[in-house]
Amino acid sequence: MKTSFRARILCVLFLLAAAAACSGCGQRTEKRAPEAIIEEMVVDFGSYGSEAEEHIRALLKELRAVDSDAAERWDGIMALWKSVNTELTVWEGVLPDGLPETDELGIVALGFQLNPDGSMRDELIERLKVLKAGAEKYPRAWIVCTGGGTAAENPGATEAGKMAQWLIENGVAAERVLVEDRSLTTAQNAVYSYELLRERCPQVKQLAIVSSDYHIATGTLLFEAEAILRAEKADAPAMHVVSNAAWKAPSGSLSPMFQAGALIELSGETETAFEIYYDTYDIHELPPLP
Repeated sequence: MKTSFRARILCVLFLLAAAAACSGCGQRTEKRAPEAIIEEMVVDFGSYGSEAEEHIRALLKELRAVDSDAAERWDGIMALWKSVNTELTVWEGVLPDGLPETDELGIVALGFQLNPDGSMRDELIERLKVLKAGAEKYPRAWIVCTGGGTAAENPGATEAGKMAQWLIENGVAAERVLVEDRSLTTAQNAVYSYELLRERCPQVKQLAIVSSDYHIATGTLLFEAEAILRAEKADAPAMHVVSNAAWKAPSGSLSPMFQAGALIELSGETETAFEIYYDTYDIHELPPLP
């Protein structure tokens, strides 16, 4: 019988705890690689939430001893992770007042699995209606459509391409719309959107995320975490997620363990991330990892 990723990782955590308890046996403890510490910390929080805080503080201390810069960044990311799931205000239907009325604002629309023939599902169209309202409210903001090819029977269709086409057909100026059409996961949405914005619109300093309501916290977490990881200094990201707008979906959820997988993907451990995705969520029938 196949053992789930969660079961295997919890077994590893137990063995590590047992090893720590025996650390006084006179054996020399080798320093672990930062990647291993980060993975344990993220999986621990994804599995146990606030109950893991004491262990996470210990892991951050361990990380600080081997890579102080990584420890500072991941200390911020872990605090962010807790806050987006408990304190984040999700704005329904349209972006709130008070955002920059300049081209320093970027509105990022997260994609959704296409139908097999390449047409958009109703959920993605509803997200686009929210995006259009935000684009009209902030007419100088850049618009980023993000999402790659997820149509089983139409490899040429991409989520971002279909989204951009709909926006332009519905009155949004084509010169405002940027298309990021390589990504297959929300983590990749963040990575590739940042690359696109840095290249095409370096003046953008603030981001607003548009998606379904259950997806906003995850999107905010990953885009802000990517900003922290990319920053020249851990406490000085070039861009910040400052707001959001959501379509209120009748159903849908993303678990903390799914968020853990996405953060691990941002850290560079793609294979481990996809194990978590397939073990905890159907990820909208995404193709297997190449």
